[in-house]
Amino acid sequence: MSEVNEVDHQSMQHMLTEGCVDWQGFSRQIAQETNALLGGTDAVLIFDESGFAKKGEASAGVARQWNGRLGKVDNCQVGVFATLCRGDMATLIDARLYLPEDWCNDDERCKKAAIPEDKRLFQSKTQLALAMLKIAQQRGIQFGYVGIDGGYGKEPAFLRGVDAQGCRFVADVHCDQTIYLQDPEPLVPEWSGRGRQPSHRKPQSAPQRVDQWAAAQTADAWQRLTLREGEKGLLIADYLHAPVWVWDGEEEQARCWHLLVRREVGADSISHYCLSNAPLDTPWQELARVQAQRFFIEHSFREAKSECGMADYQVRRWDAWHNHMALVMLGTLFLVKQKKAGRQQWPMLSFNDLITALQHLLPRRQLTAEELADIISKRHYLRRKAKESHARRSQVARE
Repeated sequence: MSEVNEVDHQSMQHMLTEGCVDWQGFSRQIAQETNALLGGTDAVLIFDESGFAKKGEASAGVARQWNGRLGKVDNCQVGVFATLCRGDMATLIDARLYLPEDWCNDDERCKKAAIPEDKRLFQSKTQLALAMLKIAQQRGIQFGYVGIDGGYGKEPAFLRGVDAQGCRFVADVHCDQTIYLQDPEPLVPEWSGRGRQPSHRKPQSAPQRVDQWAAAQTADAWQRLTLREGEKGLLIADYLHAPVWVWDGEEEQARCWHLLVRREVGADSISHYCLSNAPLDTPWQELARVQAQRFFIEHSFREAKSECGMADYQVRRWDAWHNHMALVMLGTLFLVKQKKAGRQQWPMLSFNDLITALQHLLPRRQLTAEELADIISKRHYLRRKAKESHARRSQVARE
């Protein structure tokens, strides 16, 4: 920021928190430009979450919760993100900050973090993802499938919500996901005349876990598929595939979906269990390639955090967090455009390569001695104010 006249971190904070930008229009424009670049029937809209470690309790949505980046429960904020992916190109198009229930029950805390009143109603992460899916459809984002990880795929209501919005999905599920090998035809049992009259449906066949089903398959049932070129060579995996029935224990009828099981070549353990609501005549190879696209949302997170400052923010407000993420999406979209434009000449072009090129090619403004002194003075002033504020809080606590 010091390379731009009259700009410092306070100016950036002002831009993120004041109504000087139409942020909704800004985000909509990013999504539509991303669609023009990557959208199509062979694109995948992928949902996942990412955690941002934080200290203190003032930042909107901060709580002790699972941080996938650290692989443990920690004090952090968690965002739910949507990524549009086509081939090996992917970029973020939407984001929502997850608000834990404790926050929703504390109006004063929400008010301090500038959380709008209509956003204080608790929404699960899967509900946030469904809302983003609906907005993507309203914005005309084109995609053939929705890609879902196991943390969201394990929620039956979420998968049925995606299906209800008319979208095909390929969803990772956990190893204890239950399936039926034939239609369980759930029925309410006839009343024998004794005891309470039955009201809940019961399946007419026994369920089994997907890991148990996979373990019972013979070696020749596995089929091999080359997915794509990876960083370490060709990515090859073995698969099991079968139509199965899934029932959530409440619906009148079970649903017949695809079951796909993935095992990396040379590995002893299974890496993924997946369900898909695609038409039953859909080739399993198509589903396997869609599932493999989920790699690219994790890749998007890594690149956005390392090259676009996704995790490098110092804001506490609800609106500022979302506005910061909109700027990150703008940055990643720009880099994806440059990457695609340079693909023919530089097949292995990365975000880091592009950032390095920009640092060398863009003109860099030299600070004058007065400007440098002013920057240092402002930093010292802010440190002093922070120290005085801490001293006042400590004095109040002692009293």
